[in-house]
Amino acid sequence: MTTLLVLGGTEFVGRAVVEDALARGWEVTVFHRGRHEAPAGVRVLHGDRTEPGGLAALAEGEWDYVVDTWSAAPGAVLEAARLLLERVGHYSYVSSRSVHGVPSAAHADESAPVVEASVDDDGTDYERAKRGGELAAEEVFGDRALLVRAGLILGPYENIGRLPWWLGRIARGGPVLAPGPRDLPLQYVDARDLAAWTLDAAEKGLGGPYNMVSPIGHTTMEEFLTACREVTGSDAEFRWFSPEAVAEAGITPWRELPVWLPPGELHETLHQGNVDRALATGLRCRPVAETVADTWAWMSSLGGEVEQRPDRPRVGLDPEVEARALGL
Repeated sequence: MTTLLVLGGTEFVGRAVVEDALARGWEVTVFHRGRHEAPAGVRVLHGDRTEPGGLAALAEGEWDYVVDTWSAAPGAVLEAARLLLERVGHYSYVSSRSVHGVPSAAHADESAPVVEASVDDDGTDYERAKRGGELAAEEVFGDRALLVRAGLILGPYENIGRLPWWLGRIARGGPVLAPGPRDLPLQYVDARDLAAWTLDAAEKGLGGPYNMVSPIGHTTMEEFLTACREVTGSDAEFRWFSPEAVAEAGITPWRELPVWLPPGELHETLHQGNVDRALATGLRCRPVAETVADTWAWMSSLGGEVEQRPDRPRVGLDPEVEARALGL
């Protein structure tokens, strides 16, 4: 039987990886700090990678594949990789397209310049931390290290709050500030599609960096918001604002209007990345309507309130700010 070790595995991307592996009939071990309940059907090991001796639970055991979702100081990746080197066949590290720096050029592929980083970085800078994690995985596993450079990630179990915020806002109905242009292309990856591709790639023995996000223009801002309205059954009325009008209202892209960035270099960075390499190796991206509907179903199962990562700032537009911008 195929065996998988997930370092993390209880939240968002890690959980999607675990669920995909279980659906394949794999034997899954989850190593985590115990702050969240692990999915049913897995073997659980506890430890804190930030503490001395925190990897003791991994001192024994062999696995075919490892998936590591760590996003803090890269030394934790280096320590885990060294410990597991002789007992696993392949190491997948979930990295980020942020390693190319912000901004980066439109249509940048995996060969684009990356930020200066080290395995000794303290993890306070996300871009350098992820690049340092890549360096750590490659230092130990060489071409058996797969670097999954994710872009914007959406889908069930999202603990950042971007899609959940839009769903919650649109579910309330009434006039909704909708940032345009309507046909603004969006690029993201459903966590489940990332998980499926990563496990397939591990089985194929792929190594090196792969941009992990949907094709450019997978959906548009209007299609995205319309999907939210349809699944919530709300009476939301979209009031479309031009990028200039959003700026005049003093509203911040991305943070206050999650997912959205106006046309320009930041939009090129986040929503116009080259994913030819991943597509050529089997990446398949489900329709936006499915991602939105499944996320709403998950939120509804929790009563509409979803837990967010404490180390990330909350996103979304304050109702009073929106009302003022709408002239209400």
